[in-house]
Amino acid sequence: MSPITAVIFDMDGLLIDSEPLWQNSMIEVFARVGIHLDRDMCRQTMGVRIDEVVEIWHGRLPWNGPSKEEVRNSIVADVVHRVREQGVLLPGVLATVQDLTERGIPLALASSSQFVLIDAVLDHFYLRDYFQIVHSAESEPYGKPHPGVYLTTASLLGKRARECLAVEDSMNGLVAAKAAMMRCLMVPDVALREDPRLSLADLVVESLEKLDGEAWEQFFND
Repeated sequence: MSPITAVIFDMDGLLIDSEPLWQNSMIEVFARVGIHLDRDMCRQTMGVRIDEVVEIWHGRLPWNGPSKEEVRNSIVADVVHRVREQGVLLPGVLATVQDLTERGIPLALASSSQFVLIDAVLDHFYLRDYFQIVHSAESEPYGKPHPGVYLTTASLLGKRARECLAVEDSMNGLVAAKAAMMRCLMVPDVALREDPRLSLADLVVESLEKLDGEAWEQFFND
């Protein structure tokens, strides 16, 4: 394998503890159109682009009234508000991006979230300057688990996909990264930690806090 020369981060559930915020927003907004989700139902679409999530639930339980676009926009606007009011960085995030920046490793962000939410997170937590490239699956024909967002991000970095390490928390993200022929470091959501599919990952850690120089070197010095 080629040594890793760039690291591409997911955002939701990896950089910020946004999964509960997404779940709360989806439960509240979908309830307005008569779809009553619980948290297990929300986890089924973790890492999936929000317009595709809305499409999935509309296909299963079609509603009358607000359009799919209106439902999507309501969820996104609510999540942006919740991030600004309640969002917190996950442990080890700032130290990790600072460490990699000091090592001279180019960093990028490849998220299923829309740019409006990405911008809110990067600006609210003062993270923007750490990432050379910021890309959203909003600009892709398909979201994760399709590899498009990762392939485009690698191209924007001027890197081959095989040179990039994806850092993910969801199974859809892991599948997208591996389909792009990238290695993948997984920091899985607690609900996924016993999932046998995690064997697809190149390294699994409970938190970015658990990473040390030796863990990074196995990627950078291959």
